[in-house]
Amino acid sequence: MTSYGGYQRTGYGAQGGDDGGGFSVGASQQGSQSGGGGQRNFADDTLRPVTIKQLVDCKEPYPGAELAVDGMPTTQVTLVGQVRSVHPQAVNVTYRIDDGTGLIDVKKWIDAEKGETNPRYAPDTYVRVFGRLQSFNGKRHVGAHYIRAIEDFNEVNYHMLEATYVHLSLTKGAAAGGAGEQQQQGGGDDGDSMFVDGGYGAGGGGGGAGDSAAIQARLSPCSRNARTIFNFLANTPGDGGAHLNQVAAGTNLSTKEILAGAEELLGQGFIYTTEDDETWAILDM
Repeated sequence: MTSYGGYQRTGYGAQGGDDGGGFSVGASQQGSQSGGGGQRNFADDTLRPVTIKQLVDCKEPYPGAELAVDGMPTTQVTLVGQVRSVHPQAVNVTYRIDDGTGLIDVKKWIDAEKGETNPRYAPDTYVRVFGRLQSFNGKRHVGAHYIRAIEDFNEVNYHMLEATYVHLSLTKGAAAGGAGEQQQQGGGDDGDSMFVDGGYGAGGGGGGAGDSAAIQARLSPCSRNARTIFNFLANTPGDGGAHLNQVAAGTNLSTKEILAGAEELLGQGFIYTTEDDETWAILDM
């Protein structure tokens, strides 16, 4: 059912051991499912890589129904983001997670047998979450089976690429469908994006492939860091641009590298400052 065009297994070691224990769906979870008491095929309860925006925007066909991302019922999810706040309670710890596309609460229940009494991950820590998407009083959250810190920042980019692949597989078909079909369909902006809207080369963003190629050609004299910053800003929503800290989180560049790259782009007339000297947006080309 949920093969995602060949994607069936995660590459993050969640098939067994402690990491995967939470994904063995038991009778108690089956009893909590909605849908008129029918039998559910839990073999189709596939672990899905997602962005937070997808979870916040996902549809609930009717009250109590399974939440659907890209039209596909989705329960078990994995996401990567940065801890913004930590709220420890007697029975659980609630982490507020930000992945650049949105914010969501992740609740990790405390296992008294393992002596888990204190928050494990401090604010600003990048973490990967494996858990179950849930809704309570109309508010979405993730009940975490397992949380671990990100040691290699490349995993953040890998996760976004993986989530993109699954999203496109479900909404546009297999990769063999080709770019021509997507171009014929108007660039793929159907109003149900997995990322925040806008950006050059993103669905409905700054024009067609020819315009994007011309912009990249104009950027060719710029340094690699400057091009990285430009491409990040090009996919940042709204007119307010992105702050230095947001650029750092999204590009893994140091503050010094970002300031130098931004200065280069400012001098070339590619970007401009908005709210302050460390917040930039793309000039309309």
